[in-house]
Amino acid sequence: MKLAIGLVQMAMGADPSDNLRKAVEQIGRAAQAKANVVCLPELFMTPYFCQKEDPANFDLAEPIPGPTTEKLGKISAREKITVVATIFEKRAPGLYHNTAVVIGPDGAIIGTYRKMHIPDDPSYFEKYYFTPGDLGYKAFPTPFGKIGVLVCWDQWYPEAARLTALKGANVIFYPTAIGWHPAEKESHGPGQLDAWRTVQRGHAVANGVFIAAANRVGFEKSENGDDGLDFWGSSFIADPFGKTLVSASGGAEETIVREIDLEQIENVRRQWPFLRDRRVDSYAQITDRYTEE
Repeated sequence: MKLAIGLVQMAMGADPSDNLRKAVEQIGRAAQAKANVVCLPELFMTPYFCQKEDPANFDLAEPIPGPTTEKLGKISAREKITVVATIFEKRAPGLYHNTAVVIGPDGAIIGTYRKMHIPDDPSYFEKYYFTPGDLGYKAFPTPFGKIGVLVCWDQWYPEAARLTALKGANVIFYPTAIGWHPAEKESHGPGQLDAWRTVQRGHAVANGVFIAAANRVGFEKSENGDDGLDFWGSSFIADPFGKTLVSASGGAEETIVREIDLEQIENVRRQWPFLRDRRVDSYAQITDRYTEE
């Protein structure tokens, strides 16, 4: 079975309504290019507000279902496509999540995934805003088989990719907001970008799945006196051999579409039967925080 994946790589302005309008336009453009599933970058409605800790930013959150899912549902139904989007979810007073929503071609929400791994680094103060996910790892049914969604910091964890693949996901989508601290870009930038690509390509290989990462792009100045963040774009799709099939640029807004053949998963897993050869009887310690002999 063939599946066309669309990734929207975009920069975010100060006005959420403008960002939503741009996202809807790019979803439509991807649909015109015959995309079946379109993924938006992480927290596409706003600039990356986690650069600082500010209680006023909680006003950016909204319920699910809510106004954003309603508008995305309309474009999904109009174009008969599936959309993956992450939203700052207000679950209850004082309880917020970074939540991925999968909206089907009928405009209805298929399911949600709440980001499990929450970073707390300079200019990435997400623990201030987001409660860790409590829905577990999921695979969502679509007309083209099951897809999984993990969000940004989840990218670095092989356990998350493995459990999503074990749920039956053929493609793992990674809505993303990752970039450089400007002071580190010259000395560490190429290595950081290469590590980001490599770890995700490794998840594709280890699990025999396709992966698709949609990143934001552009420089976003910090309001707390720091240098800000330079989001590196470079959205890409990789196959179960870890081969990069298509990649966006590092500095421009782009919407890329690539058709994949899901039959490749069966072929790869016959040659590299990693799931067959797992020693599930030997992994009990994986749930320990750290193990010393």
